[in-house]
Amino acid sequence: MICCVAAATMLSKSVNTLFAANPAADMPVEEGFKSLFDGKTLKGWDGDSTVFRVENESIVGGQLNDKIPHNFFLATHKEFSDFDLRLDFKLIGNDTNAGVQLRSKRIPDHHEMIGYQADLGQNYWGALYDESRRNKVLIAPDKVELAKVLKPGEWNSYRILCESRHIQLWINNFQTVDYTEEDETIEQSGLIALQIHGGPPGEAHYRNLRIRTIGK
Repeated sequence: MICCVAAATMLSKSVNTLFAANPAADMPVEEGFKSLFDGKTLKGWDGDSTVFRVENESIVGGQLNDKIPHNFFLATHKEFSDFDLRLDFKLIGNDTNAGVQLRSKRIPDHHEMIGYQADLGQNYWGALYDESRRNKVLIAPDKVELAKVLKPGEWNSYRILCESRHIQLWINNFQTVDYTEEDETIEQSGLIALQIHGGPPGEAHYRNLRIRTIGK
C-alpha cells in the first residue's frame, strides 16, 4: 500500500512538472474553438521563416538587434469570414508596432497585405486600421481608458469578433472597437495574419491563438 501511494505521488509530481514546463498543455481550448497554432511549429501558416519563429510556445516576429526593413506578415493558409478569434500578445522594444490582419489578402509579388488590421503598439493600441487599402485608422479607442487595462511589455489578451460587416475588438476585456463597414464593395473574408511592422528593432509575440467560426 505504501509503495502504491509513493508511486502515485511520484506520478503526480511528474505530471505537475510537465505542465509547469509546458503551460499551454494544461490550457483547454474553449468549447467551439479550434487552435490555430500547435505551440511547436508554424504548420498552417505561411511567411518568412527568417523573421517569424516559435519560441516558448509563442510565435515571435521581428528582431531586437537590427532595424526591421519593412512590414512582414505570417498568414494562415485558410481564409475566414465570420469568426471569434482570441489570442495573447506581447510587444518587446521601443516603439514596436504590430497587429493582427483579418479578412485580408496578400498583394501579389509584394511583402504587403491588404485588409483590416487589429492594431498594436505606438499610438495605435486597439485601433482598427485599413492596411494598404484606405491606409487610415477607421476607428480608435479612448487612450486614457485603454491605458487603465493595458500592460505594456507583458502578456495581454486580444479578442476579434467579425460578424457580417460588424467588427468588434477587445483588449483585456476592454472594448476598443465597435465598427460596421458601410462600403459594400469591400470583401468580408480573407486570411488572418500576424504582423511585425517595419521600423526600429522590436519583437511581437503571439500565443494561444484559437478561433470559433460563425455560420458556415
